[in-house]
Amino acid sequence: MASWQGMQLKLQPIIMMLVQVQVVVVVILSFSAATKAAAPTEADLKNHGCVNHCGNLSIPYPFGAKENCYLSEDFFINCSDSQPYYGDLHVTYISLDEGEVGIMNYISHDCYDLFGTPLQSNFYPWLFTANFPISSTKNKFTTIGCDTYGYLQIFDNNSFAFATGCVSSCMNMSYVPDDGSCSGIGCCQTSIPKQLSYIEVDAGSYNNHTDVSDFNPCSYAFVVEEAAFNFSKTYIQNFTEDMVPLVLDWGILDNETCDEAKRNLTSYACGDHSDCYKAEIGHGYLCKCSKGYKGNAYLSDGCKDIDECADPNLNQCVEESKCLNTPGNYTCSCPKRYHGDGKIDGTRCTADRVLVLQIVIGIAIGVLTVLVSSSWLYWIFNKRKHMKLKEKFFKQNGGLMLKQQLSRLERSTQEVVKIFTLEELKRATNNYDDNRIVGSGGFGTVYRGILADNTTVAIKKSQIMNQSQIGQFINEVVVLSQINHRNVVKLLGCCLETQVPLLVYEFITNGTLFEHIHNHFKVSLSWENRLRIAAETAGVLSYLHSAASIPIIHRDVKSTNILLDDNYTAKVSDFGASRLVPLDQDQLATVMQGTLGYLDPEYMLTNQLTEKSDVYSFGVVLVELITGKKVLSFDKPEKERSLARYFLSCMKNERLLHVTDEQIEIEGIVEELTEVANIAKRCLIVKGEERPTMKEVAMELEGLINKKMKKHPWVKIDLNGEESEHLLGGKLSGFELDCTTSCSNTTTTGYDSVRAHMMLPMDGGR
Repeated sequence: MASWQGMQLKLQPIIMMLVQVQVVVVVILSFSAATKAAAPTEADLKNHGCVNHCGNLSIPYPFGAKENCYLSEDFFINCSDSQPYYGDLHVTYISLDEGEVGIMNYISHDCYDLFGTPLQSNFYPWLFTANFPISSTKNKFTTIGCDTYGYLQIFDNNSFAFATGCVSSCMNMSYVPDDGSCSGIGCCQTSIPKQLSYIEVDAGSYNNHTDVSDFNPCSYAFVVEEAAFNFSKTYIQNFTEDMVPLVLDWGILDNETCDEAKRNLTSYACGDHSDCYKAEIGHGYLCKCSKGYKGNAYLSDGCKDIDECADPNLNQCVEESKCLNTPGNYTCSCPKRYHGDGKIDGTRCTADRVLVLQIVIGIAIGVLTVLVSSSWLYWIFNKRKHMKLKEKFFKQNGGLMLKQQLSRLERSTQEVVKIFTLEELKRATNNYDDNRIVGSGGFGTVYRGILADNTTVAIKKSQIMNQSQIGQFINEVVVLSQINHRNVVKLLGCCLETQVPLLVYEFITNGTLFEHIHNHFKVSLSWENRLRIAAETAGVLSYLHSAASIPIIHRDVKSTNILLDDNYTAKVSDFGASRLVPLDQDQLATVMQGTLGYLDPEYMLTNQLTEKSDVYSFGVVLVELITGKKVLSFDKPEKERSLARYFLSCMKNERLLHVTDEQIEIEGIVEELTEVANIAKRCLIVKGEERPTMKEVAMELEGLINKKMKKHPWVKIDLNGEESEHLLGGKLSGFELDCTTSCSNTTTTGYDSVRAHMMLPMDGGR
């Protein structure tokens, strides 16, 4: 026994120490449990497979549509068929900051027939919202009708507690205001008590609507969100809504106050960087992110720091200070040798005296340096500016597109076209002197220039172009670069270093065919010259269509685009609208382009461009050569306004000589004239497939010349064209005109404005 007591005395200190350790462990474990946050993290919700949407409704925690995704059963949202419900209530929105849930609520209606008999469709709904009461600040009890009372019954533990309501009575519609206000006539509203969660809404009538049945058969009563309801006078006669929006208040119901909630950290619902607020429901609390944070305050990591420095509207730092973001806030730091808080509404940033002295000295040194080196800097700046400007204009004027197009050709770029410098063309035109202008039109101005080797050239200076016009400019360069024909105006080169692109052509001295036909020159064209010019032009188009490596359609064949040299040799010009035709295609779908009067009616209707479109336009030119009249003359009678239609009408009535140009000596050439007229007639056939080809036309004209002049056939030439305006106003039957009453051979009077469209290749009716 003595030995056992001795052993106890020896073990007593050890036992006491173990007890103390056990107590410490229990305290530590208890503290750990107490400090554990009740709010989950975003990762926790993700691991549980929580969804944050049901249809179009966003479902933020503490609400959830799946087990382990909501705080408690009070926050369960039933997502059935992508439609969110809180119990039996359809949910429209959930607000964390306001502590609100939007639902849809039924309407009570009490209706009668003309004899005052209640209808079987009358409905008196009740509403149970469990722990989320109806908001007394956002909702109003509302009654609609002119023989109507509505009352709201409130229940407590399934027993009637009290009621409230309002009355609306009026004898006709004239008393009901139409300004949208629910002022008591036809519509009345009243506030509802706080913390209602079990209600029944009744609508009734004093006289079964017998006195007002002709305009108001029903009474309506409901609780509605005040901001969502606007009364309309038409509701008196027919209120078709079945449900209206309603707002519920909610909060965390575990504790009465925030102080009580914070005492138990295992159930406290607010996350980090959040604050607790008393809920509108009268008990419980809400969580909101602290100032400087935003997000979901009910998640442990839901409140994220706001970077005030990233948004100038959220910080007050002056421009010279540096904004530094801090957790939940920010600071403004003045630069070195400045003092102050750096804020607009504070002491801002003020320079130190030493810094001011240094700034003054620096400015003086800087000014001296600028004065000493200004001339050198000015030279460098101008040189760089000039280089950048040239590069800018090169790209702007389609230089890259031109290089790409030319790179596809068999010959090298240097062989295809010469690139002139800006200085060369300035010297050639005496800095674009107005006295050097020889033509102008819709696309720009043409100058006569003299190059350093004394070669006289025509320099086409385009207007400032949009992107589509740049394409036409480059197209003209590419097309002309592939044509080497004596009856085509030769392209010598281009310049892309200016704001507007420049093209350099050989200079043609004797004006346009248009000018010669319509007596802009004192000497009129003889029939022999007219026939030869027609044959040369036909040869060019035949070459373009048949002999070129890639067929080309000119698209704008007209007398202003046919130039004449001193020997009256034809030179076809203006290829800005031309199109290359792939070898595997016989027609192209294009945006309609061309000149009114010369436009192929079939192309005009279908937008399908073919070689026969050039044939039609050439036929109009033949008619011009024969008649000496303009293709359109709006000052003449309607039958004579379109030269092509008028000519065909006269041919039909065998009155060719009555429309022939009086300047032509007809004696001895009637047979030739008739043959050329028949060629023109065939070219003007409406259906393109029935027209001859340009090769056939050229051969027939050559045959006439050989027969008459006994000379070798002309070398075939070619050109392209495009058409963009209506010829016959869409009426193909317009060719069937009567020439029996007016086929005079009087020449047409030209317009002054036409003069601007007929000088050189630049001129065009487009």
